[in-house]
Amino acid sequence: MEAELLRRKRNKFATLFPDTGQYRRELYTKHLEFMAAGAAFPERLFMAGNRTGKTEVAAYEVTAHLTGNYPAWWTGKRFTSHIEAWAGGIDNLCTRDVIQEKLLGKPGEWGTGMIPGDAIIHIAKRQGLADAVDTIYVLHKTGARSVLGLKSYEQGRESWQGTAKHLVWLDEEPPEDVYVEALMRTATTDGSMLLTFTPLLGLSDVVKGFIEADEAAKRVKFYVQATWDDVPHLTEQAKAALYASIPVYQREARSKGVPTLGIGAIYPIAESDITVPRFELPKHWPRWYGMDVGWNRTAAIWFALDRDTNRMYLYHEHYRGQAEPVVHAAAIKAPGAWIPGVIDPSCIGSNQVDGRNLLDLYQKEGLDLQTAENAVESGIFEVWQALSSGQLKVFSDLANWLSEFRKYHRDEKGRVVKSDDHLMDATRYGVVSGRARCKTEPVKKTNQPRSGSSPTGWMG
Repeated sequence: MEAELLRRKRNKFATLFPDTGQYRRELYTKHLEFMAAGAAFPERLFMAGNRTGKTEVAAYEVTAHLTGNYPAWWTGKRFTSHIEAWAGGIDNLCTRDVIQEKLLGKPGEWGTGMIPGDAIIHIAKRQGLADAVDTIYVLHKTGARSVLGLKSYEQGRESWQGTAKHLVWLDEEPPEDVYVEALMRTATTDGSMLLTFTPLLGLSDVVKGFIEADEAAKRVKFYVQATWDDVPHLTEQAKAALYASIPVYQREARSKGVPTLGIGAIYPIAESDITVPRFELPKHWPRWYGMDVGWNRTAAIWFALDRDTNRMYLYHEHYRGQAEPVVHAAAIKAPGAWIPGVIDPSCIGSNQVDGRNLLDLYQKEGLDLQTAENAVESGIFEVWQALSSGQLKVFSDLANWLSEFRKYHRDEKGRVVKSDDHLMDATRYGVVSGRARCKTEPVKKTNQPRSGSSPTGWMG
């Protein structure tokens, strides 16, 4: 019995994703999808909430590649021989306490992690940090030796330069320069890049590279998003306790893997609390829009007001860069030329093209516009109050607005970061100054006579 327990303890790999039981493989659909995608996609991201098993699924795949012992059900990427690989985390301490422990087990119990104890040939320790490992040498089923080096982002981009690798695993979100450098190691080996993290840095460039990928990138990048509800090992009681202990502004990221900002978020509120599915707006609801101008990006957001509940809804957006006012004006008139708007007061300055006043240009194009008040901090507070009280809701299909909302934040000095915030500014203008200008759609006049009468007034 003791021998069997020891054998199982030293072969954790064989116990994961079983055919049957409480934690049988079929219940982990997102994990299976992530692994299977390796057959077609060289770059993969498992973006998930905490405690969803994102690190375990990567450790499992890395072990399969290092040993060449793929399970019978495996449909993902396969290497036909031994491999050279890297795995890394935020700093050396995190790499030791997370990646190293997942793969090897705790110090003094090496061989009880994901890599079977009998497959470990040699472990080379790292200097300067107790119990930290630099390199793991693993027996491949061909009899050759696979090599896994453990690294960290704090070592900088330069440390990720060097020889080609078949596999790189980055656990926790990397800086973009580290990500790109690590990716280059797999460029000539038909290799794979694995990323596993909870998106606490918001809609960063690394995250955007996956979830907002263009058509070319979609051919090589794949991501899966997993929530607490996607794993059977978290009970409802455990999920409730965890959720209650998480700061409000991190709940979406830590429970659902939704990219949101942590410390520094200007509107620290769950996205699910402010979004609603699109519905047909009653014609009698008054409308208006807020507008922010710029050559690189001009944006507008439309509001509708339910007077019965005093609730505002954001229902339409315009988001375009590098176009003349006539182009923007046509798009802004499309939802209704009768709808009034308020605009960034900087439009009274010069047009980027010929020095003319932008407000005049837009008014000549038929837009009913006035300048908005631009008190930033008090305006942000008004928007925050409206969002947090439920008096401002957002249609859930406004992709550009939600993208900006997720990354709208302050820097370490408390200043609003002025990047990708055009719809956020437009929203502030609309909340602070636009409501006073709202209008209902005019009733269309008709020349048709009323029923029972003739155009001349005589009965026929």
